[in-house]
Amino acid sequence: MASNSPNLECRMYEAKFPDVDMAVMIQVKSIGEMCAYVSLLEYNNIEGMILLSELSRRRIRSINSLIKVGRTEPVMVLHVDEEKGYVNLSKRRVSEEDIQICEDRYNKSKLVHSIMRHVAETMQLDLEDLYIHVGWPLYRKYGHCFEAFKLIVNDPDSILNTLTREVKEAGPDGVEVTKVVPALTEEVKDALVKNIRRRMTPQPLKIRADIEMKCFQFDGVLHIKAAMRKAEAAGNQDCPVKIKLVAPPSYVLITQTLDKEQGISVLTKAIVACTEEIELHKGKLTVKEAPRAVSEREDILLAERMAKLSQANEEVEGDEDSEEEEDTGMGEIDLDKTAASLDEN
Repeated sequence: MASNSPNLECRMYEAKFPDVDMAVMIQVKSIGEMCAYVSLLEYNNIEGMILLSELSRRRIRSINSLIKVGRTEPVMVLHVDEEKGYVNLSKRRVSEEDIQICEDRYNKSKLVHSIMRHVAETMQLDLEDLYIHVGWPLYRKYGHCFEAFKLIVNDPDSILNTLTREVKEAGPDGVEVTKVVPALTEEVKDALVKNIRRRMTPQPLKIRADIEMKCFQFDGVLHIKAAMRKAEAAGNQDCPVKIKLVAPPSYVLITQTLDKEQGISVLTKAIVACTEEIELHKGKLTVKEAPRAVSEREDILLAERMAKLSQANEEVEGDEDSEEEEDTGMGEIDLDKTAASLDEN
């Protein structure tokens, strides 16, 4: 039974094959005695080959340590046979700079391709036709379609209304004429803009710094709380700063922002303000991890660590009345008892 489903398979770029000496993203499909067979992810999975001699500059002791089936990585194009549709590649000739450029380009292209494919699928369009009239013209004009999509988030009409296509139709006298029309219907344009905005609207980054803070003076806990307030006061409306207790003497400073550099700068100022305040009372602040953007996974690990420490603190309750604690001194004991409530205050 014939299928009326649109074609959803297409390369990401206008060129059907990559240029020689260009780094491309591949996925390893199989490993033979003399070479590894791969697919070029950016070029509709056309087949490529890496000779084992092109895997490493060093002597090969174990092929599996160099290349594995299913692995995705950048490699260098050595030779392209367009007639046979075959590409020879090298892993050992790709530099760190080439890898960085390739990964950056591929990540952008992959997002663009995902949006284009979703629109083609939902609107029942041929994906290659959508690329011909929308994607590839934007690649030519903006260097990368990703850059155009970023502009479309806030101003879709100025980008998309410039795109046109030619259609042929019969004129009044029956002679075929060529007519220039918008590249997208309003329905397709609306679907594309909605997908771009959903996938490319900037999400706030979480910036975090890890510190240790101690103060063994009388009323040490109050001095630490005052230093914490100084840290939070260093934030602003765009980058509010929060400081949370992990377990004495460990704390984390956190902010969320669309601007990574601004977030790092604000947390750096917060650490300076906190340090100045605690040192006034002969306390000490040590930066364990400098301000940096953290992933969702790191955030989850921190939450799990704090939950475990909280549970451990609950399990050892009841030895507050021991004589040993009474003789230890005010500063450290008071800090331990009130640590759990610092974050709430």
